[in-house]
Amino acid sequence: MRGEGALLDSGRPLEDPRIDLNALVQPYLGVLIVGLAATVFVLVIAAVSLARRTRRVDARLMGITRGSEGRSLEAILDAHLEKVYAVSRELDEVAARTAILEGAQRRAFQRVGLVRYNPFEETGGNQSFALALLDAQGDGWVLSSLHARSGTRVYAKAIKAGRAEAGLSAEETDAIRQATA
Repeated sequence: MRGEGALLDSGRPLEDPRIDLNALVQPYLGVLIVGLAATVFVLVIAAVSLARRTRRVDARLMGITRGSEGRSLEAILDAHLEKVYAVSRELDEVAARTAILEGAQRRAFQRVGLVRYNPFEETGGNQSFALALLDAQGDGWVLSSLHARSGTRVYAKAIKAGRAEAGLSAEETDAIRQATA
């Protein structure tokens, strides 16, 4: 160990390696304090901003996972995705059933025309009628009922594309006109 009076091999005294830190910092102390205060202020603002963002993200996460009974977010998203796939499959089934129903509906009677009339002077009231039942293409039939005191007669005539295969009475023609209007 060398003392304070130690000499180098060349005969010169050793310099003291201690540095006076106070002397180095003293001229810049005010600037250092202001700089550190500004840094602390910026860090406090950043911490407050991060805390607010964390609360918002936490609230959104709670909204997504409500009713999940402690399951992981991955499990919750898998369950939601499975529900989406199930709804998609059900929608495909409904679309297929709708297409079938639309096809059947085209052949159903959609157009109806009814004309009541009195064909004979001897009967009272409009007890006779002509009823036209047609589908979307104008196919169907006309049902006619002629009521007299002696009895009632019923006739049916086929209609194709809005035209009859047999001759029509004025009332039957009016019923078809009503149905196609």
